[in-house]
Amino acid sequence: MKTSETKIINQGLEDEMEVWGYQPCLWKMVLVGMGAVCSGGLLLLLLYWLPEWGVKGTCTYTSLRDARTLLLRTTDEFKQWFRVSVHVMVAPGRKPFDSLDLLSTSLLPNGDNSINSVHEEHHGKCSQTQTAQTHYFTHHSTKYYWNDVMQNFEVFQGLEDLKVSCAHIHSDHSSGLSKTLQEYRMLFFGENEIAVRVPSVFKLLIKEVLNPFYIFQLFSVILWSFEDYYYYATAIVFMSSISIATSLYTIKKQYVMLRDMVAAHSVVRVSVCRGDQDIEQALSTELVPGDVIIIPANGMIMPCDAVLIHGTCIVNESMLTGESVPVTKTSLPSVGEDASDSYNIEEHKRHTLFCGTRVIQTRFYAGELVKAVVVRTGFSTEKGQLVRSILFPKPTDFKLYRDAYLFLLCLVGVAGIGFIYTIVLSIMHKVPAKTIIIESLDIITITVPPALPAAMTAGIVYAQRRLKHVGIFCISPQRINICGQLNLVCFDKTGTLTEDGLDLWGIQRAEGDSFSPPESDAAKESLVNSAFVACMASCHSLTNIEGELSGDPLDLKMFSATGWILEEPTEEETALHNPIMPTVVRPPKHIVPEANQNNPLTQNMELPELSPCEIGIVRQFPFSSALQRMSVVVRRLGEKHMDAYLKGAPEVVAVLCKQQTVPESFTETLETYTRQGFRVIALAHRQLESKLSWHKVQSLSRDLIETNMDFLGLIIMQNKMKVETAGVLRELRKANIRTLMVTGDNMLTAISVARDCGMVRTHEKVIIADAVPPKESQPASITWHYTENNQTIKDHQTIEMNLEEEEEEGYDKRVTQLEHKYHFAVSGKAFAVIMEHFPQLVQKLVLRATVFARMAPDQKTQLVEVLQSIDYTVGMCGDGANDCGALKRAHSGISLSELEASVASPFTSTTPNISCVPNLIREGRAALITSFCVFKFMALYSIIQYVSVTLLYSILSNLGDFQFLFIDVAIILIIAFTMSLNPAWKELVCHRPPSSLISGPLLFSVLTQILTSLVFQVLVFLLVRQQNWYETWTPQSDACNVSSLGVSPGLNVTNPHDHKNIRNYENTSLFYVSSFQYISVAIVFSKGKPFRQPSYKNWPFMLSCIGLYTFLLLILLYPIPAIDKFLEIVCVPHDWRVTLAIIVVVNAAMSFMLEILILDIILWRLVFRENQGLNRPSQTSSADTPQEANDHWGSSFLSWLFCRRNKPPRVRYMNVALELQDDTDWPPKPSTVTYANDTQSQNSDPL
Repeated sequence: MKTSETKIINQGLEDEMEVWGYQPCLWKMVLVGMGAVCSGGLLLLLLYWLPEWGVKGTCTYTSLRDARTLLLRTTDEFKQWFRVSVHVMVAPGRKPFDSLDLLSTSLLPNGDNSINSVHEEHHGKCSQTQTAQTHYFTHHSTKYYWNDVMQNFEVFQGLEDLKVSCAHIHSDHSSGLSKTLQEYRMLFFGENEIAVRVPSVFKLLIKEVLNPFYIFQLFSVILWSFEDYYYYATAIVFMSSISIATSLYTIKKQYVMLRDMVAAHSVVRVSVCRGDQDIEQALSTELVPGDVIIIPANGMIMPCDAVLIHGTCIVNESMLTGESVPVTKTSLPSVGEDASDSYNIEEHKRHTLFCGTRVIQTRFYAGELVKAVVVRTGFSTEKGQLVRSILFPKPTDFKLYRDAYLFLLCLVGVAGIGFIYTIVLSIMHKVPAKTIIIESLDIITITVPPALPAAMTAGIVYAQRRLKHVGIFCISPQRINICGQLNLVCFDKTGTLTEDGLDLWGIQRAEGDSFSPPESDAAKESLVNSAFVACMASCHSLTNIEGELSGDPLDLKMFSATGWILEEPTEEETALHNPIMPTVVRPPKHIVPEANQNNPLTQNMELPELSPCEIGIVRQFPFSSALQRMSVVVRRLGEKHMDAYLKGAPEVVAVLCKQQTVPESFTETLETYTRQGFRVIALAHRQLESKLSWHKVQSLSRDLIETNMDFLGLIIMQNKMKVETAGVLRELRKANIRTLMVTGDNMLTAISVARDCGMVRTHEKVIIADAVPPKESQPASITWHYTENNQTIKDHQTIEMNLEEEEEEGYDKRVTQLEHKYHFAVSGKAFAVIMEHFPQLVQKLVLRATVFARMAPDQKTQLVEVLQSIDYTVGMCGDGANDCGALKRAHSGISLSELEASVASPFTSTTPNISCVPNLIREGRAALITSFCVFKFMALYSIIQYVSVTLLYSILSNLGDFQFLFIDVAIILIIAFTMSLNPAWKELVCHRPPSSLISGPLLFSVLTQILTSLVFQVLVFLLVRQQNWYETWTPQSDACNVSSLGVSPGLNVTNPHDHKNIRNYENTSLFYVSSFQYISVAIVFSKGKPFRQPSYKNWPFMLSCIGLYTFLLLILLYPIPAIDKFLEIVCVPHDWRVTLAIIVVVNAAMSFMLEILILDIILWRLVFRENQGLNRPSQTSSADTPQEANDHWGSSFLSWLFCRRNKPPRVRYMNVALELQDDTDWPPKPSTVTYANDTQSQNSDPL
């Protein structure tokens, strides 16, 4: 492969791929065909499993332009391969937005001349003299078209590809498309539908059956049939059939559910503009980017992504974000600075209606329709991309699964040794060739356990069921195991750590250059006419939906505190009045001041209920998380001029106000409130020029309005902590799980909440990293502010928490001084600057950062990626509103929103608080340990049976059909499925389970048990041959009745001799011992505390073990002829039975001693104990107890013995922590500045 010719598609995006071109090669295809015939189809299977081999084996390399087959490989860590075919499309142009002025007819040529045409149904036929051929391929529901200029394939997303400004959308795209242009674009974009094709049962069956595991099972069954092992073969076929049927049912059900979810309201009739005046009805599937649709007054479910160009819409976006609060969407700016910006769906989402969201109602004006330009269709839409991520998820990257394959390869290696051993032994004994082939292949089927995948899945299924019982729903079961490895959890603040609702604590108005005293009642009569209350009453995005006020919870609290009333115009009123009737807010009649009631203007009005206090909202600039503010333009009744009101983050509002109107004590007052955890909002006002008309205001940009304002004062809101928060965070801290706060709220408020909930302890410092970007000749810099800890105790909850902290001093001893000395706090702006200009500090900073404030949604996702880059296993817990990206990116995302929002998160909790997080981690740890237990047990089962069969092969014997059946069904299946039922341990311990099968403790455990089983089986095999009654067994043998003199009564039994030599003393002895060994290792491996409940509480497992032990002891000590005959075991003397019972007991005791005493107590405690958090200091204190001193010296000696002394940590964050322990300049000193061009801190004046 010529790597120099490698091209990249989707460069820089999540689904970036490398692509190579190939053409079919006849001679290669003939060779592959011959190979497939000779191998009985196995070669075709191999090429099916390995697409890259399939392409290289049948095609020759060529340029992408001439390619007929493409080989794709993802550039992420998974390096997945895909094979796709290239098709040819015939169209009048090469790009969807080409001009069609030269096209003389409204009919278009056939869209695709390939066999798999998907366009033929849409188009007619005509002369193709002006047509062009375009190569394209489809991958994961996305079409890629060839671009001659780029010499690569590209994706056409939609109208954004034109990179047009907002003004150009108004001028060039607001009239709609002609029918010809619409048909032409449909060639490229296809039908506007998110088609979830439900595969037929036959297709799913073929795909499932071609899994390597089932092919191996098929091979095993065929082999066993040759050996006349019909019963066991039938049992395996039965189990496999159930497994395949269950899998098919589950997959089919998921496809149908997803299709139904997507198909609901996906095809609707819409009104489409064709030219300036022509409006026609069309199906939503016919929409293409550039079409102009009319949004009906009663709303609709959006069939595409579209940008508003006329009117206003109120939209419920809960399907995408999980946030059920209606959002106001305004029309795209057409004039001003904003209009010159290139349209971007992310930057202009406040003007964009997304596919799948519900438009609740529209605000339209007399003679004008609410119009939107289609931007994206089909799978290119936000909803389409979400569905694509569900249909084609990335593989779960977890070390357990990678190690499982390595372990299976090891078992295959062991099987290979047995394969060669069997062939050599059989040849030496001159065994027939057919028997050699069958028995040597049989050893492979014994070594790789057929029930392993089903047994591994059982633990996850049980964990999923237990999670459902505690109100946690999971759409990605494989992630449950990953939850067991979480060592860091990020929490959103509002709605997650604190209550969703905000209570108005009070207001503080600005008077001149100072603040007036705080006031608790904003609804008192003396404030009705004040600009402050007018701003509270009008500056919001509330709307009446079915008679109830709806909108942002903060807006609702603020508006309800005024006691005012909101009235919206009806459809009839809107049509009658010109200019339009705006949304009106007014105080209740009983609190209108008398002066206004006696006003002659009021008395002469046609509508006597209107008062001069009545305010009409003329224009609204919705809240922007990027700008951290919102504003409105209003007109008070009777006034000739309009007013602008602004609310937002105090720091932002103060900058937009005249400095002489901002009180001198602004900063101190703000800090006072934020330190106490209050949420503070600032208000501002500006009187606009009287010459501004209504139409002029509609076209003004918000930057012109939101400037030169008068500062009005502060609204102080109280966000109460959820009752469960402090306790859960304390539990996570004791479990050595780091917690972070990632919020969009104010920095000081966030720090205060972090102290209140225990993320930052009372004795710990918080260092604010205040970074600013480069300015002119000044490089980017970070100023390090040390906050004062003047926290006041506000309630009993805080007092109780502080008392409990003192009780945890024993735990604190295990935390390094470095860890609890300080925390960093970083704002969203500072985070962006540090990521760009201080990459060398990013890892140091995030290692100790606990509070991230004013973080935008994409920054939350970026933070999760940074934490993952230093090997943290990251959990994210949020309310699903602004956290969707981070929830999806984290190893384990858990949403506290409604179940419908679960498509954005692997886990969704119906409990609206963070108590679900420790529950999830507990179940994750239990599921992970269960997976290890089951895997170890199945591996031991294979090796024990392998040893038994290998020993028997040496005497040309084997286990019988019913012996295999009893072991595999009665023992293994029952044990494997019941040992997974242990519930999670009731509390989180301070260390995590191991994440890898290839680790010291697990390898020691497996290898010692293998060795023990091997020793005792070999011992029994040799010992039975040394007995004085031993002879080569024949049907006439009767060792049970042998006298002390060794004289046999010589009973005449006419049974024919067993040609397979199943019945013999070695077989019987090994069968008894190995059967007990299976149960012993199951009990030894089925561990409880500290991650699972003890096995004695798992009554199905205990009953199974007791029942099997009882049955085996019964047939060992008191043989039952019918059972002996069924299991093909022979009668042996009672003394030998007692000896076998003693051997079994000693074997079990040895297994328990090695696992419990040696591994769990000595080696795990002193050698293999991994630091799950930061490295603890290794030096011992003089105050250590004798036990601690012994542990230390024992640990030192055994670590030296196992070559683990001074071994560097395997995870990056531990390495960073070790570096920081030796860094005397970290953390930076108070009031110092770090510059981008100098890694050393430079002292500055005290701040």
